[in-house]
Parts: sequence; structure tokens; C-alpha cells
Amino acid sequence: MNKLKSFLANDIEAFIAFRKKLGYRLKPNNMRNFFSAIDHYLDKKGADWNDLTPAFLLEFRSQLSLEPQSVNLIMGALRVFFDYLLRVDRIAQNPLKDIADLTRNAFIPYIFSDEQIDQLLNVIQITIRSHNESCFLTDLAVYTIISLIAQCGLRSSEPLKLRDDHYKNNESTIYIEKSKFNKDRLIPVPQDAASLIDNFMSTRNSILRKEKCDYLFTSTHGKITYYYIYKKFNAALHDLEIDCSRKKFPGITFGNPTPQSLRHSFAVNMLKNSAAKGKDPENVLPVLAAYMGHTDYKYTSLYLKVIDAEHRNAWVDFYSYKQKNHQLK
Repeated sequence: MNKLKSFLANDIEAFIAFRKKLGYRLKPNNMRNFFSAIDHYLDKKGADWNDLTPAFLLEFRSQLSLEPQSVNLIMGALRVFFDYLLRVDRIAQNPLKDIADLTRNAFIPYIFSDEQIDQLLNVIQITIRSHNESCFLTDLAVYTIISLIAQCGLRSSEPLKLRDDHYKNNESTIYIEKSKFNKDRLIPVPQDAASLIDNFMSTRNSILRKEKCDYLFTSTHGKITYYYIYKKFNAALHDLEIDCSRKKFPGITFGNPTPQSLRHSFAVNMLKNSAAKGKDPENVLPVLAAYMGHTDYKYTSLYLKVIDAEHRNAWVDFYSYKQKNHQLK
């Protein structure tokens, strides 16, 4: 646990306890880590109450080497914290009250084409180790999980939380319980994906000599964690020679490929394929929103603005060329 050291340490701890009492879900240690940047800065500067000025906090913000949206999250949390200090009479005014957020870079997530997704899954499948049961079961679980993210548009954390009774093989459905926004949903899965789940469960039960496990994706060492997904995913990217770097240009950032990119790709490619079939993407949004677990389909509509894989690569090349020419002048 990171111990806070600045003169605000006790007040931050009191604020965390206050938020917990109100029922906020973020764990205290996570909240404490969230305030570690300002705590470290205050401690380094030997600051006290007199230093809590707009100018001092703007200086703190300027040294945060993060994306504008991440900086805004930190400063937003501080603004709420200072409102709390104001209410409990620890300060006379909120020093962040009139400080506007940084302009956010437009963010374009990495989008895989349908062909790239097939190649990715094929590479992961052929690298399943078969020299012993433990490695085989772990690799098979990872392959099945990544396939579900790609074929069903799941959040990368959702397959890891599935329990045996969340999957109904006679209905080919998955029940997603208390995911983001604490929302539940029941989704149909394609027959190929259902077959993968059936095959994994059959193999798992045979190797573990069990009829049921606490978590669907369980191996000989227990529940499958995100570490295995991330490791296998990045190894496949390396084998396919896919550029894993984030591309940042003035005003725009092109995201690097992550397992979550498969969810984004699912949505963009579904809208693109619907348009190719003559369907109005706007009419597809409500169904897609429910399928992906969005609280409002206005969030799903953002995918209409995300360019597909082919156009994304062209834009990256354009911005790279533009930046290179600017540096040569």
C-alpha cells in the first residue's frame, strides 16, 4: 500500500473514508493511488496550506506526463477533494474552481480488420502448447477467451468473471453479471463461439476431473487472469509484425492494439458490414448498444465516428508524413 506523506495525507485518508461511507465502489487503495501524484508533488516541494493556489496547481498539472484526458481525471478528482475540504472548513475556497480542463486529444482506438482478427486467432490457436495438460488447458482457455472478445464484443474483463452457470449451452447464451455501470445483460453467442466454449469445458472437466468449477475459465493453477490474455495477445501481434506503438500527434492520438481493441473492432466492423448490406447504421445502434452493455446507445454512436482499419492506417501515414515534413523545415 502506498503511504501518503504530504501535509494533506490525513485529509486525503478522511476523504477516502467519506467516499467509502457514501457507497462509492472504487477500493480505498485504488483511490489512495489516484492521489499519489499530488501527494508526492506536495511532499517533494515541502508545500503547506499556503501553497494551495491556482498557480501552484497549474505548475503541478504541467509536470504530469500523461494524456490530456488522464490529466483531466486527476485534476477533476482533486477538484472534488477540494470541494470536500471546503465543506469541512479546511480551506476557504477551491483553488481549482476556475481552472478549465485541458483540451482533449481526439482519440482513435486501434481497429483490426476482419482479416487481421482471423490471422490473430489463427496464430494464437497454432501456438497452443500440448506437451503437458497444464499448459494445454491454460492456452486453450486464453484462445477461447480472446475468441469470445473478438466474436461477441465483450469487454476484456468480462470472460474472466464468467461462472459455469452463466453459460447456457442449450440456448447458446452468456449471462454477463454486474459488469461496467453495474449492469447485467444476456447475450446470444455465435455457434462457432458456443462450440469453443463447449470444447473448453469438456476438456477442462476431463483434465481437472470435475463436473463444475467456480469460474468457467479455470486451469490447473486456478482462475485465468488478464496476465495470460495480455501475454498471449502481444506474442501474436509480434508474430504478425503488427506495430504495437501508440501514435501521438498534435491534437490526435491513435491508440495501440490491446485486447480491448477487439471489442472496438467488433462494433466498428459490425456497423461497416451493416452499411455494406444496405442497412442504415443508425438503426443498428440500439441493438448493438444492448449487446455490448452500454447504458445508452449514444455511447455506441461514437463508433460511427471511428474510422475502420484501412482508413485508420492511411490517417496514421498522413499524420506521420505531415509531422516529418514539419520537422525538416
